[in-house]
Amino acid sequence: MAPQTSVVVGYDGTDESDHALRWAVEEARMRQRDLVICHSWRWPYPITHVDLDLEETVKRMGRHVLERGVSRARDLTRSVRIRPKLMDGPAYAALLHESYDAEVLVVGSHEQEELAIGSTALQLPARAQQPVMVVRPSDHHERVVVGVDGSAGGDAALAFGFQEAALRGWRLEAVYGCWEPGAVAGTDLALFADRDELTRSCGALLERVVSPWRTKYPRVQADTSLVLEGPRTALLEAAERADLVVVGDRGTGSVGPLLLGATSTAMLQHAPCAVAVAHATTGG
Repeated sequence: MAPQTSVVVGYDGTDESDHALRWAVEEARMRQRDLVICHSWRWPYPITHVDLDLEETVKRMGRHVLERGVSRARDLTRSVRIRPKLMDGPAYAALLHESYDAEVLVVGSHEQEELAIGSTALQLPARAQQPVMVVRPSDHHERVVVGVDGSAGGDAALAFGFQEAALRGWRLEAVYGCWEPGAVAGTDLALFADRDELTRSCGALLERVVSPWRTKYPRVQADTSLVLEGPRTALLEAAERADLVVVGDRGTGSVGPLLLGATSTAMLQHAPCAVAVAHATTGG
């Protein structure tokens, strides 16, 4: 028997994690899944420093933070089963361990200029195989924007984006920023000298990859936008009118060893709304 999937959220008592908790409660309610609230406490001293009483105090403080998160979640919903999980070590590693039975992972994010390379909001989307949602507060537009480029990652983003739009009753906009050689797989560079032909070719690809999802989710109002800009510029502009931007882990132009493509990383760093990273192995 397959394990019951869940929505997993990281909670550390900050305002950022409170936004993530609210989003995760709604995800669990809509998906009819358990909500697993995770808090990871860390030993603040060198590993050689042994003090069992102090360790128990630190752990107890972590338990109090977790209990506060559970209480907040129960104030928001009575229809979702909540499971608290106290862990230790780096938050992203602990959440990664919990991700294997998860349907979606949700974490908060600091303001973009404070988002460090080693932060959970960057590390977890790069390493998890399940969709990761990085939440930050934004204006309410009731719109999902999905980055499209014809890659396997782009198709996974469409799958997750249409699912979210259907669950929430939001509109969806599929955006293809094609004015960059790496964003157009297998294309002769000479095509970029003919804007009309580039528009025709990329527009046909955009409609072709979106069409199956329109059929699968006929109630989702889905628009397409072909933008003669680079994918990062096109998506950041579209994000200004979105509640959620969904991207694949890697697009057509990604370098092999990278865990996340440049566009996905840019969205996590700079998008003014929540960002979801979907992985090609999870699309469908």
